[in-house]
Amino acid sequence: MAIIITEECINCGACEPECPNNAIYEGGIEWKISDGNTVQGNYTLQNGKQIDAYQSNPPISNDYYFIVPDKCTECVGFHEEPQCAAVCPVDCCVPDPDRRESQEVLLSRKDALHL
Repeated sequence: MAIIITEECINCGACEPECPNNAIYEGGIEWKISDGNTVQGNYTLQNGKQIDAYQSNPPISNDYYFIVPDKCTECVGFHEEPQCAAVCPVDCCVPDPDRRESQEVLLSRKDALHL
């Protein structure tokens, strides 16, 4: 499953630099699939929709940091545990119960993001 940041977030920003996929953004910031990785051209999201990797997308949250689920790999292939959760001082980086994903799916996403 992907990790989400709950509304308990205090906007400290500790999680953002720890993400190997650049999947974490400050509230209110537009995001791109291509941010912080090697993806170019079209990218297929988990829901099957194709978007341009350089396309700006609306923020998931305007009030606190957020994680783009289509970029989150729970740090699989990089670290033993999600680094955002490891450094969060208020424990607001938690597994998303609505997005359960296997180790294989997370590794596949990692490979797609880091060509």
